[in-house]
Formats: sequence, structure tokens, C-alpha cells
Amino acid sequence: MSFFNYIFGPKLYMEYRGVPEPQRKMYEPGAAEKFGEQILSTLSVVWSVSYYTSPLIFTFLYRRGYFVADSIPTLAKLTTSVGLIVIISLFMRGVGRRQSRAYTNMINALNSAKENRSSDALRRFDIEFSSWPVDFDVKAIAGDAKKPTTTVSRRESSSIATLPCELLAYIAIQTFGLSLIYPGSVKLLQKFMRPALISGRAKLIEDDNGIRYKVKTIDSNEIDTLFIDNRNDNVGNGKTLVICSEGNAGFYEVGIMGTPIALKYSVLGWNHPGFAGSTGKPKPDQDKNAIDAVVRFAMNHLGFAIEDIILYGWSIGGFSTLWAASIYPDVKGVVLDATFDDVLYLAQPRMPASLGGIVRIAIRKHCNLNNVELAVKYNGPMLFIRRTEDEIIAEDNRIDTNRGNYLTLGVLKYRYPNLFKAAQLSHAKALLGKPMESYSYSVAEEKLCMSRLITYASDEGKSYPMLIGAEYNDEMRSQMAIFLLRKHLRDYNSSHCTQLPGEFFSIPWDIPIEHGFVFT
Repeated sequence: MSFFNYIFGPKLYMEYRGVPEPQRKMYEPGAAEKFGEQILSTLSVVWSVSYYTSPLIFTFLYRRGYFVADSIPTLAKLTTSVGLIVIISLFMRGVGRRQSRAYTNMINALNSAKENRSSDALRRFDIEFSSWPVDFDVKAIAGDAKKPTTTVSRRESSSIATLPCELLAYIAIQTFGLSLIYPGSVKLLQKFMRPALISGRAKLIEDDNGIRYKVKTIDSNEIDTLFIDNRNDNVGNGKTLVICSEGNAGFYEVGIMGTPIALKYSVLGWNHPGFAGSTGKPKPDQDKNAIDAVVRFAMNHLGFAIEDIILYGWSIGGFSTLWAASIYPDVKGVVLDATFDDVLYLAQPRMPASLGGIVRIAIRKHCNLNNVELAVKYNGPMLFIRRTEDEIIAEDNRIDTNRGNYLTLGVLKYRYPNLFKAAQLSHAKALLGKPMESYSYSVAEEKLCMSRLITYASDEGKSYPMLIGAEYNDEMRSQMAIFLLRKHLRDYNSSHCTQLPGEFFSIPWDIPIEHGFVFT
């Protein structure tokens, strides 16, 4: 076996099945490998810090006169010294790994997986995911073509006068803007979180029988996913698959998968492009292609029907979830937890008012996460979960400023335009200024409202927008509006990042009509 396989092979973090108790065992490198790895890791951290502080570093070096001909020998010596340190460190790492039985077994399993296109033996190891072979490639599906891209953005008109602002907006997004919107993509943060991610992944694999897969998207990004199969559990919800889309600093290893797992659903978690084991950047188009590939993987490789899939998104993961729902309208339902209506209204208050125009251009042209525009493209059941103490998508933890209010009302206004007129919207906004649990609703009123919906849907169909209520008076409209608001929105007394308890997660409510027949 080539010595280069040990030098440039993937990092080994943990061994799983087939090792003595305990079942999971952290990989312990020898002295030579540990020393070489520490030096390389330190240089990597220094490089990451230097990358994000490069404007300051270049300014400092320029003022010190390092960008002149006389400084070239000094810079050459520095570069040569660092290069020698790297070469020696790589050699020591290779020697140490060659002496490790565990690492040799992993290399054998990796080579076998690449040759046989089977990752079964490799699943005994937790390794650097970039070396993991692809388990599912969207482009390999016979006769499959990429779905047409739905236009989400409201493109701002361009003119010569706005070109400077557009240039600044582009530079901002490409340098630091995307990292502010998706801090989980920052490699330095991922380095610090690595122990927690390894531990969380080990728990999912050992305790919940999770299986890790690499999914390749239509734009050749590689997405890190983990699947938990509960279809053999006849008493649970295992026949239904919940696809979990994490927040802007969330990872499936320590994210929202725990809620549907506890309820015995089959669960598929994935990391955004640029997060942990996933390649690419969390740009909107790449994120769309990623969730598209994940859904296709669930159908074509895991064997789930689209009607048995629930899309579950938390925070900014609501964008990925709603995009998938817009192109797969037959999913069983959509659950959105702590999700906003439009990222523009979260970005602008956090930036100086003088930069408002540049922020708007940057969002609309390069990162237009407009969830309301996506939500109205999906006609299936939806459940919104609002955090009453949310400190991220609300101003000063005030529940009346929670952007989830605007998302919920935006969807209901589109679906039931005759029930959510100006008076009802004003009343609904006032109701949303307090937790929904504080408003009582009698059983008789609920039955009456349900009867009206069933009667209308039976006669006119259940497509949206539904024009029920054109002949109602304001009192009847308000009664129906409150009923629908309570059916679509649930309050959880918590902050933004708390794990959602199982009692708040459920299959979204829907009008019990199918092909003109009432079902229970």
C-alpha cells in the first residue's frame, strides 16, 4: 500500500461496531502522528484566521514596507521555513498512521469501498467525509433532468446610478455577507465544534442505528446526510419520513433530528452546502439543489413515496424546506419551526441605516430568502411553530415583532383571501401580540367552522386560493380567521435555539376532504 495513502489519507475520528466495549471508541493517534497533526492543525487555524483578517494583515504589511523588492528575500525565507515544517509534519503523520492498526483497517475499508462501490465496511469508521465515496448521485438517475428553477427573487432594477451600490453589495456578499447569514459555514467555527459534531454523530449511529450517506447534487456538491430507519417499528410513525433542514448555524449531528426520532419517525438529516461534511457554499441556488438531491435520495434510494415525506425546517432551514415543498407539492406536510417571512427584514435592522440600500440590493440579488413567496406555491398542509421568547427573529424578544407572525398571516391571506380581509388581518395581528394559548375557543365554534370548510371544499374543491367567505359578514369572517390561525400556528414558550419537545411536533392539520369525500 502506498505510503502516500497514509500521508494524505482522511482523518480518522472514531471506530464504531466490531470493537470491544464500549461500542464507540475514539481513535487515539500515536505520538508521531499526534505531533505532526497538531502542527498541521495549528497552521490550518492560523491560515483560517489570516483569511478572515486578511484586509488588516495586508494593510499592516503594506505600512511596514513588506511589499517592496527588498522584502522578497525575507518573505522567501518565511515561506521556505513554513514549507519545510509542513513537509516534516506530513511525513511524521504518515509514519504514525502506518504504525496504527486501526488506521490501516480504515484505509483498507476505504479502498474496498471505492473499488466495490459499497460503504458497508467503511461505516465502522468515522472519517473525514471528503474521502467518503458517493452513495447517491442525482445525475446518475436514468432519464432524470434537473427541475426548472422557480424564480423567487424580486429583481431590483439596475441603472448606471445604482452600479456602485450593486458592486459594493456583490463584494459584501462574496466576502463576509454570506458568512453572517450562514455562520455555520465558517471553517474556524466548525473546527471548534468538531468534538461536539463527532459525539453527536456517534450517538445517532450507535443509539439510533443511523446510517451516513454521501449525496451528490446536480451541481456536483457533496451533501453529508444521515438516515435513521424506523420502518420496522410497527407501533410508531416509522412509515413516514421526516426530512430535517437545519438553521444557519445548525448541523444534523446536534440539531433538530432528535424531536422526530423520539416520536419514532424515520428521519433524514442533512447539512447545508459548506457545513461540516458538505461541500460548496450555502448560496440559495446551491441550497436548493442540495435539498432537491436529498428528497430524490429519499425517494430513489431509500424507497419512500413522496406522499410519506414530511418536510421539517427550523429557522433559516425553512427556506430549504419551502423550496422542496414548492417543487414536490405532494409531500405529506410541512412543519416550520421558528421560521421568518423574509430575511431582508431581519438583515436591515442589524446593519447601519445608512447601508440600507446596499443591504437590500445584496439580499434581493444574491441571497433572496423570501419564504412567503415560496410558501404560497405549496398547497399542502402546513404547521407553524412560534417561539414566544424568540430572540433571533423578533426585536427585543417581543412576540408581536416575531417574523413568524408575518409568515403565517401571509400564507393564510393567500389561501383564504375572503376570510383575511383588512379587519381580520388587523385583529389577527393584535391576537398574535400575545401567546395563542391565552385565547379560548369553544367546541361548538370549532365544529361550526369545520363544517363550513368541509361543505365548501366538498362543493368547490380544496385548491388554493380558496374563495370561501365572500358572502360572510365581518363577525363570521373573524370567527373563521381565528379558527384557521389556531389550526396553523402553535406557540412554544421558549427561545430560538431550544430543542423542540415532541408534543409540539405533529402532522399538520388539513381540511378532511379528499376527492370530494370526508375522511377522519
